[in-house]
Amino acid sequence: MIVTLTPNPSIDRAYDLDHLLVGEVNRAAAVHVDAGGKGINVSRALHAASIPTRAVLPVGGPDGELLLALLAQLRVPTVPVPVEGATRSNITLVAGDTTKVNAPGPNLDDAARDRLLRAVADAVAPGDVVVAAGSLPAGVAPDLYVRLGGLVRERGAGLVLDTSGPALQQAVAAGGLALIKPNDEELAELVGRELPTVGDVVTAARELVATGTDRVLVSLGAHGALLVSADGSWWAGGPALVAASTVGAGDTTLAGYLAACTSGHGADSRTDLAADPAHALRTAVAWGRAAVQLPGTAVPTPDLVRADEVRILTTPDPTTPIKEM
Repeated sequence: MIVTLTPNPSIDRAYDLDHLLVGEVNRAAAVHVDAGGKGINVSRALHAASIPTRAVLPVGGPDGELLLALLAQLRVPTVPVPVEGATRSNITLVAGDTTKVNAPGPNLDDAARDRLLRAVADAVAPGDVVVAAGSLPAGVAPDLYVRLGGLVRERGAGLVLDTSGPALQQAVAAGGLALIKPNDEELAELVGRELPTVGDVVTAARELVATGTDRVLVSLGAHGALLVSADGSWWAGGPALVAASTVGAGDTTLAGYLAACTSGHGADSRTDLAADPAHALRTAVAWGRAAVQLPGTAVPTPDLVRADEVRILTTPDPTTPIKEM
């Protein structure tokens, strides 16, 4: 089972525009309303591929009810944790480029934080993988994922983390992470320097591996992704695409990686994050490429994923600029 935690979920409303005119009235050609939040996106993508998952999330107010209704329509199993305040609504404007406006979300006190952590702990069994993803809501200290890591490891499960800023810094410093998935900018912020080349990214990732993170999956946007572990480094990417929406593509990339590491079906499924790294990375990038060709934060079904379009390199040339990959 892959259990996801999204501390600050949202309703994602995406508006397709021919042109974005700042300071003027804009008319949308189409509107897409989806259940949003990084962990939720991972669960949605996994569920679409029939991989067992459960999404733990705080919910409040009318948009919280809508969020649960949207997930129920998709039949994604959820563990809702009622909280004071209202679930946020995020806005995406797509007009060639993508412009996002993210709301802050509700303020969670310590009691709500503890209910979230207990909900995850109660949902996890030995051998499971927990994916904690996204920003933290107001009122929650950046050590949330450190606390979560202790609970997860006590239950014999692995923790995968996709976040940024102080929350990522503290979790990495605490160690014991099975995998983190920063993008190249988030990794640069974490190590405190620019990372213009493949070698720069690999070196930075290896520093994290040396301090207790098993694997670092670095998304590079249109330039593919890098995977670094104690066993080596790999790059995967494919031909240029015309993107319909990039929102949630990184989450789908992570879901693809987890899917490639999962074997068996239903209650008998097992996720081994140490499985074939090249295959896992190729699958991850293929899922992400499929996602960017869909509107809003839609997730791809398996028939839309084209792993044959993805090229894999083992120990890529460290001198190559990321922008040339």
